[in-house]
Amino acid sequence: MNTRILSAELPTRGGQHVNVAGWVHRVRDLGGVRFLLLRDRSGLCQVVLPKDRDDASVGCECVVEVEGKVVAEPRAPGGFELLAEHVEAISPAEPPPLEVFKPLSASGHRLDTLLEHRAVSLRIPEVLEVFRVQAEIVRAFGEHFRANGFTEIKTPKLVQAGAEGGSAIFEVNYFGRTAYLAQSPQFYKQLMVGSGLERVFEIAPAYRAEKSETSRHTTEFISLDFEMGFIESVQDVMDTHVGLIRAVFEAVGEQCGEILARREIELPEVAEIPRVTFPEAKDLLEKKFGKTEGLAGDLDTEGERLIGQWAREELGSDLIFVTGYALAKRPAYTMPDAADALVSASFDLLYNGVEITTGSQRIHDYHQLAESFRRRGIGLDGLEWYLAAFRYGMPPHGGAGTGLERLTKQILSLRNIKEACLFPRTRYRLSP
Repeated sequence: MNTRILSAELPTRGGQHVNVAGWVHRVRDLGGVRFLLLRDRSGLCQVVLPKDRDDASVGCECVVEVEGKVVAEPRAPGGFELLAEHVEAISPAEPPPLEVFKPLSASGHRLDTLLEHRAVSLRIPEVLEVFRVQAEIVRAFGEHFRANGFTEIKTPKLVQAGAEGGSAIFEVNYFGRTAYLAQSPQFYKQLMVGSGLERVFEIAPAYRAEKSETSRHTTEFISLDFEMGFIESVQDVMDTHVGLIRAVFEAVGEQCGEILARREIELPEVAEIPRVTFPEAKDLLEKKFGKTEGLAGDLDTEGERLIGQWAREELGSDLIFVTGYALAKRPAYTMPDAADALVSASFDLLYNGVEITTGSQRIHDYHQLAESFRRRGIGLDGLEWYLAAFRYGMPPHGGAGTGLERLTKQILSLRNIKEACLFPRTRYRLSP
């Protein structure tokens, strides 16, 4: 009795009769011998068609099941091919608008074209493997925190007030009332630290009404968040984040090594991540690069890129923490630095010149937190549920949030963050 297997299993089934099923990746006719490249979730395999087979019924992207014998063939993927004895066309396919078998570098397709034809472009192995890597990032993130005593939580994405402040927030008509799409799970993860869980993490969508149409912004993204209680300082949060980045890079390197090798990507080994304070970064940018604008308490995009360049050239590191941003540039819940009330106990992590993570120690004293909101003109009405966690006792705590798509983009050296989104949402894109 024949056994249905994945194409990647052919090298282990030499001489056996098997069934494989998948999509026709490509049809080739070489010297009177016709071949199919068959694609399934494990990769590609080569199929030698019976001589009397009608090519029209097995065109590109149609779904087929093939029965045949596995034989050695050094020129085939994996060194084995399937001599087809029977081919069944399960589902026909119209000629696709994109040539799935062509590498992106050879196809010349613009990103907008790939996104418009997403049902087909996701079948391009080079496109799909981005999301295999991304899935490994998510798996490693969750496993790392579970192994370190964190509890996974799921928080609401329809909220009464924004956690991050500012105007980049989507309004929603909620049964005649105004609600918002959550910019982050910040208030909720702090509350859960105070509930007694102490250490929590979440993997979930977040929303920012970004009007910027740039290579690093989308209006919907996946936020990888963690929050931890009983810390001594923001350094504890940064140390925890170093351990996370190390675990993610190791997992991606182990599980996605072939993808990285094809793309000629070598992930950095993370022992420690160098750190520079914002005043140091500002001074460095002025002296080394002559940059004086866009440095009012924070780094702009160019500043981040140049600090990343400096870290690679001078420190030999693709990663660098920038700490001590102006308190006024950080959300109201951010703890001031113990040595300077105008400086925040916060950090950004830059990876090859792009900010992928923002974190901080949070204010845990109720009166200090309430006063911080008032100073910024933020009313406390509607925040009683959040402030109650502090009114009734909150431990010193802190945390961070990482953008999954940005991290994926930087790991794979993608040009645009939309390449790291299955179905990106931007100011001008709401479909597919």
